[in-house]
Amino acid sequence: MGADFNVKPVGAPVAAPIVRPAPEAAREAVPTQLPPDKSVSASDALLKSNIAAANYQQVDSDRISKGVIIDRDAAEIVYVSVDKKTNQIINQYPEESRLRTRAYLRAMDTAKQNAKQDERRIETDRRV
Repeated sequence: MGADFNVKPVGAPVAAPIVRPAPEAAREAVPTQLPPDKSVSASDALLKSNIAAANYQQVDSDRISKGVIIDRDAAEIVYVSVDKKTNQIINQYPEESRLRTRAYLRAMDTAKQNAKQDERRIETDRRV
């Protein structure tokens, strides 16, 4: 018997699939077979528009640069996406409102701590 009482894992972890039963409505539904003239399928125009959208996103990625800004007032790292042509911020995380709120709360905490330090100085100071 060893002095090691730790539980050691055996093998690699495996994700167990979650099997959910089909809803009652799906189990009791009547299967349908529609004639070809009554059925619906994806049109070629829709497929072409999806391909065009994918190409548009690729062109957009060429126009967008991603960067990081450090906001000292909020003590936060800000991730931004900037349009290279106009130099305007397209998207940022966290949002501007959250940064302003955090900067305000941080300033309030700093003021409160400074007030407490001033009180301590007054209580402990002696005049000779």
